Order: sequence, then C-alpha cells, then structure tokens
Amino acid sequence: MKPVLQVALDFIDLKRALTLAGEAVKGGVDWIEAGTPLIKAEGLEAVRALKKQFPGKIIVADMKTMDVGRAEVEIAAKAGASVVGILGAASDETIKEAVAAARNYGAKVIVDLIEVKNPVARARDAERLGADYVGVHIPVDDQMKGKTCLDVVSKVASAVSIPVSAAGGIHSGNAAAVVKAGASIIVAGGSITKSPDARAAVSRIKKAMNTGAAIFSERFRRVDEKNILAALGKVSAANLSDALHRAAPLKNIFPVFASGKIAGRAVTVRTAPGDWAKPVQAIDIASPGDIIVVDAGGTSPAVWGELATTSAVLKKLAGVVIYGGIRDVSDIKKIKFPSYASVITPQAGEPRGFGEIGVTIDIGGVKISSGDWILADEDGVMVVPSATVVESANRAMDVLEKEERLRTEIKAGKTLSELAELLKWEKK
Repeated sequence: MKPVLQVALDFIDLKRALTLAGEAVKGGVDWIEAGTPLIKAEGLEAVRALKKQFPGKIIVADMKTMDVGRAEVEIAAKAGASVVGILGAASDETIKEAVAAARNYGAKVIVDLIEVKNPVARARDAERLGADYVGVHIPVDDQMKGKTCLDVVSKVASAVSIPVSAAGGIHSGNAAAVVKAGASIIVAGGSITKSPDARAAVSRIKKAMNTGAAIFSERFRRVDEKNILAALGKVSAANLSDALHRAAPLKNIFPVFASGKIAGRAVTVRTAPGDWAKPVQAIDIASPGDIIVVDAGGTSPAVWGELATTSAVLKKLAGVVIYGGIRDVSDIKKIKFPSYASVITPQAGEPRGFGEIGVTIDIGGVKISSGDWILADEDGVMVVPSATVVESANRAMDVLEKEERLRTEIKAGKTLSELAELLKWEKK
C-alpha cells in the first residue's frame, strides 16, 4: 500500500473541524479522520458533514469501540465512514462482529492498539480476526512525556501483512522515519490542526513521506530532559499555567525588572527577613543559568540589592525570585537583571547567616526544591517540580501551538467567543 496521510480532526466543534479539513485537502491530505473528541462532542453528524463536504475522500471514524462492535460500525458506516476504529483491547468477539458489520456495509475496520500491553501479539490477532488495518497509537497524554511510536511501528509492521497505521506526535521532521519503519498510514493531528497554515503543514509532511527526508519542524516536537530549557524558552507563564490546569503563580511576588522571560533551575534559600548572607552565598554555589529563589518571609528589610545583582550577572545567573525585600531597583533596572520580589524598600538588614541553602521552601503553599524549574515573565513566576517538568513543558508547548492556530482564525474574521462556542460549552 502506498503511504497515505490522514489528518486527525480532534476538535470539539464541527465548524472548526470542517474549516481545517478544507485547508488540509488543499494541501493534499488523503484521508480525513473524525477524531474521538469530535464524535463525542458532535455525534456522527461530524462524519456525515465530512462525507458531504469531501465526498471523494476516505472518511475515518475514530470510534474507539470497546463493545457492541456491530452496532457502532453499522451506524458509523451508514453515516459515511469508510474506515471505523475498534480498540485492540476489545474482546475477540467484538472485533469479529465489527468486521462482519463492516463487510455488510462496505466499510473497513482498523484495530487501534492504543495501550495494548503486547501490541505485536494483538496485531496478529487482529489480522486473524479479519481487520483491514492495525494502528500503532501513542496517546496524547503519553506524548507529553516524550514517548514515540517508532519502535512499536517497526515491530508490528514486521509481524503482520495488513497495512499499519501510525499515530502520535507525527510531524514533518519524523514522518519519513515512520514510513521507513513500516507504516502505510501516517496519522497527523496537532502538527496539522494546530498549524497557522494547515495547507502548508500537510504539504511539508507529504513531501517528507514521498522523499524520505526529514523536514525541520519548529513546532509540534515533544522534548525530553535534554531540551527542557529550549521548550520553556518558547512558552509563557500563562501557557504553563493553562497547561497545569490553571495553576497559580507564586503569590505576592511581582516583577521588579522583567526582560522578556526567564527559565532555569532553582537554587533555593531560606533566610530571615533582611538577612542577606545566605542569598549572597547562594550566588557562589549556583551554576550559570540558575535562578536563585529566596524565602525571606515576604517582608522587609531587603535581602538583595545592586551589589548582589552585579555578582549574579558575573556568574551568568538567569535571575532572582525573592519572597521578601529587594532594594537598589533603579540600578537593577540599568543592569537589566531579571528580578522578582514581594517588597521594594531602601532598607537592608544585616548578614547574620541565619537560614539554609538548597532546602525545600514553601512560598504561599507552593513547595520549591533546588533543581525544580522556574519560568517567569511579566505575568508572574511559575514553578514546575523537576519530576514532572518534561510533561509540563510539552503541555505548555501544546497550549502555545493551539493558541497560534486560534490567533490565525481570529485574524481571519472570527471572534474568540465564536471559535470557543462559549454558550454551548458553559457548564450546565
């Protein structure tokens, strides 16, 4: 089977899905998928609308059927689906019933191996049960942790003779490798649906598939531990807050000087109000790119000033965050050192040496340990535990990418209220 490109329309409103599908078709997409969120939000009317608007295209209904295979395949096929998705975790009987129903209505069945413990064995089962395709599928939530489909695609493609579909984090930079691994159906979701120019995104992926060459993609690539700083450097504190289910920033800490955004690992300090000994000593301990985070009780006197700032600049630190007092603000602004604090005051305390460096501190209910990640800009200061930073950074990138697509649609004449269908989705 010659490799085909399938766009996954994982929207929750039909109008946006149809608009995007139109752009994708102009770019040369082969198959159009009514994604699971779209079917759940709009019902099989989504499949009917896609079939009506694009009668010459293969329409895939990603039903993720787990039971009543016959009934779900029947209604999807009657609505216009050429291919219907059944979960590999479903029973053999459900898959057999789905296959029989598909034969009766002129449709085909793809068995989705998402979260199947032994995808190779289940792919063989699916072929034996009569499935037309098997799909290797990395869940979106697992993509956020940096997982990819490449290795599983290769193993499954070697084990079955029916075409293999691959889905999960595919873009122009890795599509060629997925084809080389043995996939015949390349499913791209966000790399098309979040692109400001979906037509061009499709063209790039198709070119990569046809030429076997990777085409660099600035967006839609998920990072691992080695690329955290690059990812956090692209997103905003607002993006990160949205990604973390509207998480709050550090309370009562405000920009003193914010030069764009800063991101880096925390070096934590606990000290008494006005006692600047440990904050200054932390400069010597910190590595270039680190951010010193000080818990000084949230009150004056100051524990940081121009001289500490000059030392931090020479050490190439990324910034300082102080739950407490800061002074010499005009000098700090001239130096352009990113600084955040609770209190601005001319009064400094004495370096008595109370406190500790590298301990877990608590600012407004947010626990921060040395090695955790800080992202700060003019909106505020966000904290991400080191254990979850890969997933958090990837989710923040996902938010950024979705907003870039929305911005394009707004500039084309739609309002945010229209695009979000606020009245429809108000909590009842």
